[in-house]
Amino acid sequence: MDRTAAQAPSRAGGRDSPVRRDLAQLLKLSGPVVISRLGIMAMGLSDAIVVGRFSATQLGYHALAWAPTSVVLTMGLGLLTGVQVMAARAIGEGRRDLTGAVLRRGLSYSLWIGLVSGLFLFLAGPPFLHVIGLPKDLADGASPVLRIFCLSLPGFMISVAAGAWLESLSKPGPVAWAMWAANAVNLTVDLLLVPGAFGLPALGAMGGAWATTIARTFLALVTLAYIALMPEARALGVFAKPERDRAAEAEQRRIGFGAGASNFFEVASFSSLNIIAGWMGGLAVAAWTIVLNVAAIVFMVPLGLATGATVLVGQAYGAREGAGVNRAGAVAFSVTAIFGVLVTLAIWPNAALIARGYTSSAETLAMAAPALALATLMFLPDALQVVAAQSLRARGDVWLPSGTHLTSYILIMMPLAWFLAIPMHMGIIGISCAVIGASFVSAGLLLTRFWILSRRPL
Repeated sequence: MDRTAAQAPSRAGGRDSPVRRDLAQLLKLSGPVVISRLGIMAMGLSDAIVVGRFSATQLGYHALAWAPTSVVLTMGLGLLTGVQVMAARAIGEGRRDLTGAVLRRGLSYSLWIGLVSGLFLFLAGPPFLHVIGLPKDLADGASPVLRIFCLSLPGFMISVAAGAWLESLSKPGPVAWAMWAANAVNLTVDLLLVPGAFGLPALGAMGGAWATTIARTFLALVTLAYIALMPEARALGVFAKPERDRAAEAEQRRIGFGAGASNFFEVASFSSLNIIAGWMGGLAVAAWTIVLNVAAIVFMVPLGLATGATVLVGQAYGAREGAGVNRAGAVAFSVTAIFGVLVTLAIWPNAALIARGYTSSAETLAMAAPALALATLMFLPDALQVVAAQSLRARGDVWLPSGTHLTSYILIMMPLAWFLAIPMHMGIIGISCAVIGASFVSAGLLLTRFWILSRRPL
């Protein structure tokens, strides 16, 4: 059944307005997605806690090995965005049988992305760690851990493609519980291998890496098994080899390339902020890490809302309903704005209390608390920009969000952060100001673009 037909009873009966229906669907989709995205963070956090309690030195190895793979993970999430967008469009067109072809292409892409990126990091990662100025013992300790992490990339990428496809079908729940089941597996293996329980050898950071690899592989297998066992799998074309559709293949890759570029710009720019903080000393790095960690947790909610917006806008776009596209975007932006305001009001007066949960160092708290209080001003525009970017991609505007992120985060935020933090001697307060400014620029450009397109016929 296509989107238009599905909406007819509601319009005719007047029992439910289109806005209220879109709002309900957005919240229904976004809630489990937020839980799922938090699961990605929780997996890394549990590794860090178990490894850190075992040995601070091993935690250093783990953190250094994790950093290069995190760039690949973030870009992979973007490169596979096309799965979600194209499947949502097919549903909007009333062609659910085409979603199987989208999944099969996505799984093929994800496998190649995982294998190629994993092989590249496996070969080039350890030499890279040895030439960036790290002490030799740190580079030597992190290298084998990095190689184990590389083995987890194919499984992770496959799980991303499969999960995005399920979310486009309005089935985010199975993705969420599979992610947290994988977290349980990860923690269990951590507790066995890191300290060497039950007579097993203590592997330290390598044990944490093996736990992640096993958990991500488990996640991929469970998600694929769920799809294979779905009663409607055959009707969706999951098991049927699709006819070659070069236009659809190119569009799916194009969407992924645009989102992957955006993610790369954001990862590169925010990584540079850690370096700028590092130029100011170890305490500044610790303080900025607290600010960034709180912001990352908050960001999981708009990331979930962005997925819901992608599905709603994509379905309306596939049905060629201009009013539906604009309404879905407006609902998503409104909910996101409300969340941004509420989370700002909640964290701003409690910034010092939250910072004390991370450290007891008075010197670090003196920098972190005011910087976190100021950084709450970025929550609203940062939330809006990610939802707006995904909404634009869902309606076929792929490259403008990438250009906006290049402008906002690379060309504006990076140099401004350096200028305010170091020449102007504002420290991490200056870094926070740069992030706030870049977030407002990004949100303003993207929302303006959506408004301009909303005035044009599809």
